[in-house]
Amino acid sequence: QMSGKEKPVKIRSYNSSNKYGVTAKNVKELLDKGCKLLKVPPAGARICLYSDGTEFTEKYFHTLPAHTELVLLSRGQSWSGGVSEALRRLLCTDASGDAVVKAAEDLLRDERSPKSRKVLSDLLLNLEDRSELETRDQDADWFRGVGPWFKTKSDYMKHSCRSRIRGYTREVKSSKSIKKAKVRKEFQKASESLEEMLKEAKYNGCYFDRSAEEEERLCTPEGWFTCQGSFDQEACSFFHSINPYSSYESRIVFSTWNLDHRIEKRRTVIPTLLGAVERHGQARVDLGYFYQLLFTTRNLKLVHIVCHKKEAHNLACDGRKLLRPANAVRGKKEHPAKKRRFFKKN
Repeated sequence: QMSGKEKPVKIRSYNSSNKYGVTAKNVKELLDKGCKLLKVPPAGARICLYSDGTEFTEKYFHTLPAHTELVLLSRGQSWSGGVSEALRRLLCTDASGDAVVKAAEDLLRDERSPKSRKVLSDLLLNLEDRSELETRDQDADWFRGVGPWFKTKSDYMKHSCRSRIRGYTREVKSSKSIKKAKVRKEFQKASESLEEMLKEAKYNGCYFDRSAEEEERLCTPEGWFTCQGSFDQEACSFFHSINPYSSYESRIVFSTWNLDHRIEKRRTVIPTLLGAVERHGQARVDLGYFYQLLFTTRNLKLVHIVCHKKEAHNLACDGRKLLRPANAVRGKKEHPAKKRRFFKKN
């Protein structure tokens, strides 16, 4: 049955993202016009909603809002809906990387669904991968907001890691709450010794530096980091990964990842260190052990913000390792930073 009023819609074919405005009084007229416009054989042709692939009846057609997006399908074709279908076809093509990025940007520009926009945004974030570029001259956008003295991505990432770990020394050095002057003096000596160890290890900036040796860094040579899972897990159950070397946005997102102390720094490690110094004096305390717990991957796990649990970890320091052996040789010792990493890269 023909309706007296024509309805404006937007129609596209299965194989194209180009949309065309068409007016029709009913489904039959829409099919006729669509097949001619898009050069689709009329036999077996159907029309469905772009958003979710729903094929509709004549009655449903008249309830559609004006300018609804539709897809014209030929015999044998199916449409699962909007972005998911478009992406499936897009990623199955042999198009170049730039072409895929352009197509994804076009989809994002037209998409209205918040969920679909999030999927497309995440896809673009991974497609726009410039991780192979290293210097400021090659990828100026990556260095937005970064001081001009940083010339390479690796140098900045190394600095970023150093800044995080150097910040832990401020908490260790805070001795205002220690009332006994003798204990405060001994604890200050211990904290200064720990800072010297950290300086010697260059604040372990190598953890974020993709140009560092494999056994020193927490990433692949390309710059990919994998979440190591929360303090109570062996690995990340969400399979979080990121390459902060790939784009400006990825670098910013990576700044929300944490180096999480498995045995907690503030609740456990520092109080245990203070207790050991108070009872035995800093000369008897095994500062190498505390250095590892505070500043190295012996006790640090790199975690996505979702895997960073703020609850009490309820893990204790090893009481057998707090003090140096009474008969310890006062000679050159292996630096704690050179000892084997406890948490392996995934």
